[in-house]
Amino acid sequence: MIKSYKTVLRGGEAEIVEKKSRFIAAAEHVETEEEAAAFIQGIRKKYWDASHHCSAYIIGKNAELMRCSDDGEPGQTAGHPMLDVLQGEKLRDVCIVVTRYFGGTLLGTGGLVRAYSGAAAAGLRASRIVEKKLARQICLGCDYNTLGKLQYLIARADYKILESRYTEAVELEVLVPFDECAGFEELVTDQTGARTAITEGRQIYYGMDGQDILLFDR
Repeated sequence: MIKSYKTVLRGGEAEIVEKKSRFIAAAEHVETEEEAAAFIQGIRKKYWDASHHCSAYIIGKNAELMRCSDDGEPGQTAGHPMLDVLQGEKLRDVCIVVTRYFGGTLLGTGGLVRAYSGAAAAGLRASRIVEKKLARQICLGCDYNTLGKLQYLIARADYKILESRYTEAVELEVLVPFDECAGFEELVTDQTGARTAITEGRQIYYGMDGQDILLFDR
């Protein structure tokens, strides 16, 4: 499984103007080609009187599917520049549409490339981007005398505690980056004198939205 990738958490819209032509960019999280097609169609309906609706999307953690459309603009002046922006940001599971209202002045090939790539970049800046990282949920069980040491090790590594349970003993559900699990488990065993029970849970992707931990199935 890929260890990390970036995607759109919340889509946004932004507009730029070039020689009186309006370029309105909208980005959205999509996970299938059908979702991308539905998003593009929704933008077409929203801006039904526009000149063009150019689009680009990348689907799959390994970018298994990439598509783009110039929608009537000269070849390679719209969709591909937008796709280049998505690839440059290393985004996955994302679709972006740039709608153009023609302002009466031809921009030329270079002008169109700059306008569409610039609008796409603005649309992404207006969106909330999250980096998804592969991790494993690990349950740590210890007595109260060992808790302080365990909390120190977790805080020093800057890992996230998902849940704490306090009964006769203590159980902590910790989110540990996947490639650091073995080293962390060895450290816990060594530093707590083997007084901590360690149970490995599921693999999961997580991201941060401010201070909030977000868990993802994929």
